[in-house]
Amino acid sequence: MLGVDPGTASVGLAVVGRGGGRPSVRWAGTLRTPAGLRPEARLRLLHEGVGEAIRLHRPTVMALERLLWGRNTQSAMAVARASGVIMLAASEAGIPAEEYAPLEVKMAVTGVGNASKSDVRRSLDRVLGVSGVPTDPDAADAVAVAVCHLQQSRLRDLVQGAVR
Repeated sequence: MLGVDPGTASVGLAVVGRGGGRPSVRWAGTLRTPAGLRPEARLRLLHEGVGEAIRLHRPTVMALERLLWGRNTQSAMAVARASGVIMLAASEAGIPAEEYAPLEVKMAVTGVGNASKSDVRRSLDRVLGVSGVPTDPDAADAVAVAVCHLQQSRLRDLVQGAVR
């Protein structure tokens, strides 16, 4: 599965799978766009870059962090546009895209909703035993989103199995 930490200047990407019961990072990277580009050119680069990652790694699902609207609406709008073109790339590839709020991601990975980025990375590595967590913060955040999805989808499968 492909975890995504969306943005306009940089997008964290991580392909995460389950090997031997524990999640492992199969590939991770950060897609960066030049600051001087017009917004529509940056969005095109994001769409193309995510599309290429999907073609190369063939995930079956995408999980991305949902935008948390804050006080800076201009920045939030830019990230919302980036999320849109990222989800479009998933749709074009025929894979579903699931969104998770930052609080959900932090709770799934650390058990604490206000965990810092360093707490998230430490928990991925030491507590959950995820192998191959990258040092780049955007890519590490993408791993956290992917791990959150793996946990949430497993819980949904258990609940659906119990309901049947």
